[in-house]
Amino acid sequence: MNAKLPKPLVSIVIATYNGERFLREQLDSIFRQTYTHIEIIAIDDCSTDRSLAILKEYADKHPHFTLIKNEQNIGYQKNFEKGFALAKGDYIAPSDQDDIWLENKIEVLVNNIGNHAIAYCNSAFINSTSELLNKTMNDIKTLTNFDNPIMYVTGASAPGHAMLITKQLALEAMPYPTLVSHDYWLAFVATFSSSLKFIDEVLVLYRRHDTNVFGAINSKNKTRETAQQRVHKARQRVQLLYQKCPDHLTEQKQTLYAICKSYESYSFANNFARMSIFFKYRKEILVYKKRNELRRCLFCLKVFFKIL
Repeated sequence: MNAKLPKPLVSIVIATYNGERFLREQLDSIFRQTYTHIEIIAIDDCSTDRSLAILKEYADKHPHFTLIKNEQNIGYQKNFEKGFALAKGDYIAPSDQDDIWLENKIEVLVNNIGNHAIAYCNSAFINSTSELLNKTMNDIKTLTNFDNPIMYVTGASAPGHAMLITKQLALEAMPYPTLVSHDYWLAFVATFSSSLKFIDEVLVLYRRHDTNVFGAINSKNKTRETAQQRVHKARQRVQLLYQKCPDHLTEQKQTLYAICKSYESYSFANNFARMSIFFKYRKEILVYKKRNELRRCLFCLKVFFKIL
């Protein structure tokens, strides 16, 4: 009789910054996981609250908990990159500091990832007091098996807090640009060789509150970008995608190049080219948006006048 294969090691990487308010709930949910072959790497990005003290308290109790304090603030993208580089596991589970994981999250993702570079699940929204808001991530954005780099031209919806990724993908995606989020970048790179595997099951309680990096319920403290700044970032973003896309994906590479060219100015030729590309690939580009065909077409018309 064949011996049972050992379970793969999963590295849970927590990036923290001034997260004392909800950190204990998240850490407790991680330690309740039914999948126990894990290591935990927490990297604190120079918090000024009690986050580091809380992390140290847990690290002192658990031998498989590694705690690192950055000497200077490097931002959440580079903080996750640092943690991923230190991970020893075959798989990595990125963790935010303010969510709550259901007990079987890691087990379900490990059992479903197969040959995919990313498996991810649905999430239910909770508020600052951990009350359910009766809405899931899949209610507001389409979660699916993304399989084409063109799907990431304007955005996508596979959130990092719901992901299990391979260590190989984490390395292939390095260095992580600070212009886009780490999960956006990981998912984009994952489409080069496989599709993302979506498990339509709520395994995370995603907290919405006034200090979220993304999806904050109160944006009064967020810096508003000017139209010029948004256009500049859009140009930089598509340039990043074009440069990273491998040459063997000929159609995708050529399409991203054409979008880059169309983003250079608001000339009639560029506006028409941009609109034409979006019309041709509207199914892929807008797959993450909850829109019918008419609204997709209207969106494509809008890009004649705007760079998104």
